Amino acid sequence: MHYRSGKHAFVHGVHSCLPLTTGVVPFGLITGVTAIEMGMSPFDALGMTFLFYSGSAQMVVMQLMQNGALPVTMVVTALVVNLRFLMYSATLAPTLSNQPRRRTWSMAYLLSDQSFALCSLKMGSGELGQHAVPYYTGTAITLWLGWNLSVVAGVLLGTGIPDSWSLGFAIPLSFLALLVPSIRNRAMLGAAVAGGVLAVLAIDLPYNLGLLVASLGGVLCGLALERLDKAQTVTASDDVEAEAP
Repeated sequence: MHYRSGKHAFVHGVHSCLPLTTGVVPFGLITGVTAIEMGMSPFDALGMTFLFYSGSAQMVVMQLMQNGALPVTMVVTALVVNLRFLMYSATLAPTLSNQPRRRTWSMAYLLSDQSFALCSLKMGSGELGQHAVPYYTGTAITLWLGWNLSVVAGVLLGTGIPDSWSLGFAIPLSFLALLVPSIRNRAMLGAAVAGGVLAVLAIDLPYNLGLLVASLGGVLCGLALERLDKAQTVTASDDVEAEAP
């Protein structure tokens, strides 16, 4: 698909991201409810949400707050949980980093797992062209609004959401919807499988380090398979040239 204008790319980014909010909304509701159950004021809960804009880090930090952890432990843990955004940024930088600093800062703040997955797929296929920034902005703003509005709803509802709703079940489903279309070759499949296996094996590591181990393990596996595929391609090409008369 080729975009006629930046507005067209922005609108398509919004449309692409809207279905993924079905997984974000339950997560946000749970986060808001948890904050109120902990005894946080609505002002503190919403301030934390706007500052973090990272559901996984926010939930981990709230758990540490309940356990009476030191502030430095909370900060370091949040940074570790969010290290994956460094890999995301490195992937998107060749396409998006040529913008003014004031714009790249806001783009960095709005970065999410969903926006990264959608944009990396489009960038990999070359569909975005010069309209990468408006497409990214459409996806990012949609996720930001969906997340923050759902947390606000959770804060307002407090403990009024029954457990029978099983809101947490929608969260992994949204990430599966992002993962499956991105698997296009053996390297990507290997990275996904390695990351999933490591996430299960490392689930009991403290400070949510299992997420970091799984991310790095998946990346290393994918890179190793990609190099192996390239080496096999070069070898096959050399064999063809050698057999040519």
